[in-house]
Amino acid sequence: MQKNDLMEITVGKLLESVADRYPDREAIAYTDRDYRRTWRAFDEEVNRIAKGFLAMGIGKGDHVAIWATNVPEWILTLFASAKIGAVLVTVNTNYKVFELEYLLRQSDSKVLVMIEGIKGKGYVDIVNELCPTLKDSQPGAYQNPMLPFLKSFVYCGSDEAPAGMFHWNELERMGEAISDTAFRALTDSLDCHEVVNMQYTSGTTGFPKGVLLTHHNIVNNGKSIGDCMKFTEQDKLCIPVPFFHCFGLVLAIMASVTHCTSMVPVDRYNPLKVMQAIEREHCTAVHGVPTMFIGMLEHPDFKQFDFSTLRTGIMAGSPCPVKVMQQVMDEMNMKEITITYGQTEASPACTMTKTDDPVEYRAATVGRAMPGVECKIVDPETGKEVGPGVQGEFCARGYNLMKGYYKMAEATAQAIDEAGWLHTGDLATVDENGYYKITGRIKDMIIRGGENIYPKEIEEFLYTHPAIRDVQVIGVPSKQYGEEVMACIIPKEGETITEEAVKEYVSSHMARHKVPKFVAIMESFPMTASGKIQKFKLRDWAIDTLNLHDAAAIETA
Repeated sequence: MQKNDLMEITVGKLLESVADRYPDREAIAYTDRDYRRTWRAFDEEVNRIAKGFLAMGIGKGDHVAIWATNVPEWILTLFASAKIGAVLVTVNTNYKVFELEYLLRQSDSKVLVMIEGIKGKGYVDIVNELCPTLKDSQPGAYQNPMLPFLKSFVYCGSDEAPAGMFHWNELERMGEAISDTAFRALTDSLDCHEVVNMQYTSGTTGFPKGVLLTHHNIVNNGKSIGDCMKFTEQDKLCIPVPFFHCFGLVLAIMASVTHCTSMVPVDRYNPLKVMQAIEREHCTAVHGVPTMFIGMLEHPDFKQFDFSTLRTGIMAGSPCPVKVMQQVMDEMNMKEITITYGQTEASPACTMTKTDDPVEYRAATVGRAMPGVECKIVDPETGKEVGPGVQGEFCARGYNLMKGYYKMAEATAQAIDEAGWLHTGDLATVDENGYYKITGRIKDMIIRGGENIYPKEIEEFLYTHPAIRDVQVIGVPSKQYGEEVMACIIPKEGETITEEAVKEYVSSHMARHKVPKFVAIMESFPMTASGKIQKFKLRDWAIDTLNLHDAAAIETA
């Protein structure tokens, strides 16, 4: 994809163009609720919701946070906010009060669209804990000096909205006050190089950073991704991956809309629900992290389902075991399954395999550079490009790179050099044919089942425990999730702390995927002569101590 081949179109205009071309084809079909829309009906509904946001006081440049699973309101909010030039701020569904407060404050979000909660997490309770005066406020008039931008909450649920919140169903009625002329003038004024989405990812500071992605970023990346899978209006994609990640938003939603491909979302991943949706809707594709595919393959009812309509999909989000890739091809009929590699900062795909690549490449590599994206491997010490087969840091440059981290200019400069190259921190090799293979990470980011976990964030929180003197959080290999979190703890002199106490402390304040699977109480950490802790030695020790050699030996792409 050359520069002049890139689509110069906003997310809103893209949806309108698909609705014009295929007005009566099905755009979205849920199997667990009464929600089906053609492209025309969906676009019209998006317009009504967009007008509702305008009537609420949300305008161009405002930040709209959404905290929900893959419900219809999520995808409606995505396109409605895009049509009025607002920025969608995606919230991890596993967040608790500590993380939600940080995101809402750092992102300057003006409104939070939310569901009641998920099993074990009441979002309404968390919001009321964070915003105790909300229940005494009029909807749209919330005031909190700690969250100065936040004014409104929109509740998506079948019951009445909690005190202080608008109900989702009110949006369309509110939007009747906005004229078609005013709405059209606004949508026509937008530029595709403006920011449309902010996604939070962990970084070297130990706290999440807001990645600013433009219409141009995500539309063109989605287009390239769909091209690699040969998507058309005849395809149907089952989407069990969360919308709040680039996997759901770009690799799934944008890849589908750019190709007029029907979407079959699953509210939250459940292997049985995914298999039912694939069979019932005759899906031709399904996305997932390796853990999701393993969950289906190992489900006791797996052989009862018909996967004959499946053709393709993406396995990504964490290193993909070669054995699992082969099983999915053989047992789920996904002969044309693909792998994508990238980062949120690259919106996200940098490389990808294609449906017609040889099987050995699709099973054991992450493919070649995406059209319009330059990739190279450099020596981490010298910064010089290395040749085929030599391990180094993976770097990328192109239309897909973020505008930067929100309000973090220094961190942006550290991620993208003066020549425009994104330094991923991942170790990789490339062969003579341009196929890349990810071999490790320079940074010690943990990727558990597709979730990026930065150890420093957990470490800094554990340091607040009165009995802990020092802590190191590492990733250890896992057959199921790729990696698991392990906390290595040195207690304060005279203090004792148990494994369960550490887990409970993290669990009560942070998202589930950040809770350590393993805890080791130690007297000291391995260090260099200069006093730097050697995390790789901790990891090697953990593999030996916990007998994780089999998991560590799994070959990945």
